[in-house]
Amino acid sequence: MTAQQSHVHHYVSQWYQRKFLEPGKGSYFCLDLHPETVQSGTKTYQRRALLHWGPVRCFCKDDLYTIKLGSFTTDQIEKRFFGVVDAKGRESVEFFANYNHDTDGAVQHFQPMPAFMDAQRFRTPRGLDQLKRLTAAPDHNVTLLAMQQLFQLHTTMWVEGVWEIVRARQSPTKFIVCDEPVTFFNRHIFPSESVYPGGIELDKIGTRTLFPLGPDACLIITHVQLVRNPWIKPLTIRENARSYDRTLKKLTDIQTGRELEEDEVRRINFILKTRATRYIAASKEEWLYPERHVSTTDWAKLDDDWFLFPHLYKIPFTREIVMGFKSSPPWVQDEYGRRPTNPKFKDERQRNKEWDRHLRAQQEWAKKRVGKSVGHIHPVGRSDVVADQMMREQLQREGLIPPDANGSAPAA
Repeated sequence: MTAQQSHVHHYVSQWYQRKFLEPGKGSYFCLDLHPETVQSGTKTYQRRALLHWGPVRCFCKDDLYTIKLGSFTTDQIEKRFFGVVDAKGRESVEFFANYNHDTDGAVQHFQPMPAFMDAQRFRTPRGLDQLKRLTAAPDHNVTLLAMQQLFQLHTTMWVEGVWEIVRARQSPTKFIVCDEPVTFFNRHIFPSESVYPGGIELDKIGTRTLFPLGPDACLIITHVQLVRNPWIKPLTIRENARSYDRTLKKLTDIQTGRELEEDEVRRINFILKTRATRYIAASKEEWLYPERHVSTTDWAKLDDDWFLFPHLYKIPFTREIVMGFKSSPPWVQDEYGRRPTNPKFKDERQRNKEWDRHLRAQQEWAKKRVGKSVGHIHPVGRSDVVADQMMREQLQREGLIPPDANGSAPAA
């Protein structure tokens, strides 16, 4: 007996949506950003924009992943491909939503995380339309096959980025759900200028990845080049930008514990809403309208205070990573994933230039973030404590905080 074929396909998984519901509630507020105009007889009217639906009805589309061959149809992509990705991704999202420097758990859950994010990036209607345009796919069947073939297109550069998990536990406003949960933000790629369905943006140095892990947690991934030089042109192509390459991640460098202020949460929600295609949702109606209360809606100025940057004193200025094996040669790469055969491997000229910018960036970041909550890295050794001490001493020297002050709000 064959399993019943599904026809209602969720491009934002129901388990992910349920994370954003209030305890004990089965529905939340869903906002249609572009409600349809329909005609009934001689009357024309616009559908309601604000809906009170549950995860079963939100962020789904009929036969979105159905392959059709004449009269034959199959939903094996929905069951076998997304079924496996979702199962592993669900555990990883839950782990990192509550991440507190558990390195054993991080080893287990890290690899499925960018894989799930990549699948989420392309499984939406916009993502599929983007793939169709990029691959010149002649029909929906070929687009679905391309989605499987291009799976993990973004993961190499995500792994090499700087990871920070920020919190909204002390903010009355929480993170919202949108129909593009893995959202790109680049202050020089204006949504009004980005023709639907958009292009591949992750190779740009100024592109951040924002992914809410729940109402109280959001993952922010920033390119190493941007944290070393925040003044670099945001549309410049990232050093050694590439896909499908083996690379390494030092998991103890993941930052967490920073509590965002309410305006900062609202700014992230504004980005999520602005980059959404059609739908957003939240457990409270007022969270769906961040533009009403946010300090600025100027896209280029949303991060003027560098709130999307991680703790710059806790970004190691590494030159290379070496991993040894018992029965094979060691794996060696520099901070941009370049191997020893690459002519720019450990580029001294680039490194010296970045070092000066890095020091200046640390000082500027400390001035912008004085009095704010800060993130923390794994407490191995004393690097986390030393970094906070360096920041505090700099602020004291410049008279921005008194000699006995901490210089930052404590992270919960």
